[in-house]
Amino acid sequence: MKEMYKKYINEDPKFDKATMVGIFCLIIVLAGIFGFIYEYIFYYFNGGMTEFYWRGGNFLPWINIYAYGAILIYLVTFKYRKKSLKVFILSLVVCGLLEFLSGYIFYTFFGGWRGWNYNNEILNFGNIGGFVCLRSVLFFGLSGLLLIYCILPCCFYLASKLNKKVFLTIAIVLISVILIDDLYNLIVARIIHTPRAPEVYKSIGIHYIDY
Repeated sequence: MKEMYKKYINEDPKFDKATMVGIFCLIIVLAGIFGFIYEYIFYYFNGGMTEFYWRGGNFLPWINIYAYGAILIYLVTFKYRKKSLKVFILSLVVCGLLEFLSGYIFYTFFGGWRGWNYNNEILNFGNIGGFVCLRSVLFFGLSGLLLIYCILPCCFYLASKLNKKVFLTIAIVLISVILIDDLYNLIVARIIHTPRAPEVYKSIGIHYIDY
């Protein structure tokens, strides 16, 4: 395992295109789940440690912006994986920009809608318009380290050890379930006027934070 990790750090991956697609699928799934867990825990403390709150717009415990951030981190930092400080800083910058621009665009062009609002949260030092704060970008920097030095090596290891068809089947099934849920709540439910995940969860008494 130690030798494989050294190889991961020092050598470029030699997977074929199909396997790399499978790895990207796993990154998307794992990053979105990781983001949900982080927010689930954070909003428990933010709410005074009395209730747990569901976050994200899906039925499944997955938040899409964390998946987008993970792909950005991979694309920008993977070639610098020998330099952990550079990975940290680049992850902080690119995800901070993603968060700010996403929040600002949604707020500006969708009638003041917010998916998050740091104006109403604890530890919001460095807050800019409620769209981004120092805590969030520092967390993105640490998350970049976790992705590049823990999660991605594990994905590479699975891809190298599992039968290719088995690996791709697992990756495709997982990403398909996630994306069907996401597309339904983002687009389909709005078109056919059926209940979205936040509405369903609120109706059955699950605490849900929605700005």
